[in-house]
Amino acid sequence: MTVTDTPTRIEVQKVTARIGARVTGVDITRELEPETVAAIRGALNEHKALVFDATGLDDAGQQRFARHFGELTTAHPTVPALDGEPNILPVDSERGGRANQWHTDVTFVVSPPQLSTLRSIILPPYGGETLIANSATAYRDLPEPLRAFADTLWAVHSNVYDYAVPARELGEDHEERRKIFTSIKFETAHPVVRVHPITGERGLFIGGFAQRIVGLSGSESRRILDIFQHYVTRPENVLRWRWSPNELVLFDNRITQHYAIDNYDDLPRRLHRVTVAGDIPVGVDGGRSSVIEGDASHYTTVAQV
Repeated sequence: MTVTDTPTRIEVQKVTARIGARVTGVDITRELEPETVAAIRGALNEHKALVFDATGLDDAGQQRFARHFGELTTAHPTVPALDGEPNILPVDSERGGRANQWHTDVTFVVSPPQLSTLRSIILPPYGGETLIANSATAYRDLPEPLRAFADTLWAVHSNVYDYAVPARELGEDHEERRKIFTSIKFETAHPVVRVHPITGERGLFIGGFAQRIVGLSGSESRRILDIFQHYVTRPENVLRWRWSPNELVLFDNRITQHYAIDNYDDLPRRLHRVTVAGDIPVGVDGGRSSVIEGDASHYTTVAQV
């Protein structure tokens, strides 16, 4: 039997000035009323990343919570899902899940997830924080000439650059994980500045999968992307979340980047990720992202906003 929550006024407490809030007053182990879902969506639109108490939440409950916001994707276009759970990606340090690179989830496909949820399963006694950056405030931080320039640019995103395997890892295990991650090659052209489909905010839509600027050389692209990325990762725009047991973080994948810090030695760390299907990004000029290579229909549908 599904237990439904009683609509209550959720409480939202900011964690930093520009990004992040803790939400209380809601039991996310239960089926949520539409009014509660709308309140959470409103808080997410404002704060970009929300933290919930997930005591008593299991894998089924995490998927049920995520489904309040739309249809789920499968776990990943190429990386295997949790056994028996096609919508859950285990982010596991012992399986190469040390994603210590800034990225937005799965931007190498034409319709990346709109939302991501991460739930703490196993935590090290120190380190293992997740950084989440607000790409809307980063865009607003740009000097006007750089904003105008960014508005005109498109970038090619690809999974050939494997953020999930740090360069320090060598050997056969490294090569095998890389082969799995790149077993299907994806390339997609996205606007460098994405217009959020709900709020209308503009955000820098780049990160680790953005490999080059359309029409520019690789070296020129890298310099320009580095300039924009610097604004995304300014400390003022970043939430540094120190995980506690039984927590769930929900973040808007359309207007954030994140980074899992590899600062916990060889200790185990495991989170479970569930993502919600997203729409095709739209740029300032109204242009929509387009596929260059790779069919991701097995991974996600295109959500309607």
